[in-house]
Amino acid sequence: MDSGQSRVEEPYRTKSFSRESSVASSLSLSRSLPHLIDNDVDSESVSEAGDIGDRSLRRRHSAGRSSRLSADDLMEQGTHDTSRQEQDVLHDLRAFNTASVNKPLPEDITASPLPTKSLLSPDPEKEEERVLPKSLEYISCLIHLAVFGIFGAITRYLLQKLFGPTGARVTSDGSILYLDLPSNMVGSFLMGWFGVVFKADIARVSEFVAIGLSTGYLGSLTTFSGWNQKMLDLSADGQWVYAVLGFLLGLFLTSYSIILGVETAKGFKWLLHRRASSEEKNSCIKVNTFQSHIVSMTLMLLLLVALLTASSILLVKEFDKGTSEAQLWLGCLVAAPGVWLRWFLARLNGRGLGKDGQNLRWVPFGTLIANVAAACVMAALATIKKSVNTRTCNTVASSIQFGLLGCLSTVSTFMAEFNAMRESDYPWRAYAYASFTIAVSFAIGTVIYSVPVWVVGFS
Repeated sequence: MDSGQSRVEEPYRTKSFSRESSVASSLSLSRSLPHLIDNDVDSESVSEAGDIGDRSLRRRHSAGRSSRLSADDLMEQGTHDTSRQEQDVLHDLRAFNTASVNKPLPEDITASPLPTKSLLSPDPEKEEERVLPKSLEYISCLIHLAVFGIFGAITRYLLQKLFGPTGARVTSDGSILYLDLPSNMVGSFLMGWFGVVFKADIARVSEFVAIGLSTGYLGSLTTFSGWNQKMLDLSADGQWVYAVLGFLLGLFLTSYSIILGVETAKGFKWLLHRRASSEEKNSCIKVNTFQSHIVSMTLMLLLLVALLTASSILLVKEFDKGTSEAQLWLGCLVAAPGVWLRWFLARLNGRGLGKDGQNLRWVPFGTLIANVAAACVMAALATIKKSVNTRTCNTVASSIQFGLLGCLSTVSTFMAEFNAMRESDYPWRAYAYASFTIAVSFAIGTVIYSVPVWVVGFS
């Protein structure tokens, strides 16, 4: 009789959300999930702290499917290397994810540490935002990236002039206070504001503006390749101590710039939330209709055409003179491809290596490839400038270094990833990532640039 009753009750238990089984499942999940998903989620999140490229657009077309904590993904990742008890936990999670949610859950279940809301239903706001075809979304994003990238390059040039030898004389080519140090510090500070703390708020108004501001403007305002090249110049002149100190000082100042940016932004955001009412929070302007997206994209396209036209006209006037202004305007013309390439490479962040992408998921391979590749090409162009040594060659090569490579490499995103790793459960990863990026870029740059300078004896 008892066995028959247990057989009758078993289907009911596996198909319903009884209070006892749900509480037990929550307790079991809270003990076992750290071994299954905490490491993967933490690794992926720190790698995606700076940018995820066009994956942010593809997620808008995924019908609300969770990319990190869905039970299906966990089952695919866990069935091969988990124990029997862990597989039972994954089975409970899949049942929890696919069961009916018509009835309200108990209060203690809704307070579970798991983000059950994202598991049970898609975000309605994201469903409403998908008003543009995917092709138009890509076009709009590329236009925003180009416009903000050009403004970032112009701002970097102005900061060079402001703090450089012709301005405040704080930075120079022959010291550890390199020319791009102020722009790297300012960009890292602003990344703490608009790329970390307020990025979600900006994205609620317009995701394209959020991408353009963080990836386009702040990514182009800062440059890793320029930083690396100035240290190569020091080492090529035999000033190895200054080169090492330049890397250490640059890493220290930019890392604390983003920390200061995050802390001040959090304080400002707290003041805003304290003063703003709920009605004011919901009354902000949002670009979430087809017409508003088209208007925004058209305005940004007109602005891009105006910037490119003005840069072309000014370049024609200054090119024969070989001035820094000529390098600026030609750099603005080639800045957009650098931003676009970095944005597409950012899709590799958080993807890992191996067949299932489970190895080294904490490494932002997209940012790493962009910074190292830009540093290497910049070193090659520096060698070409010394070997050819003509006005035209110097203008063209310097413009590509400033515009294309300066926008391809980034310090603000690099620091966002560094700061996220430093605050994770594995802070050593931040220093390993930064050391590897700097060491590889400097080593390859030495072979490409410093060795020819030593061998040939360029002045």
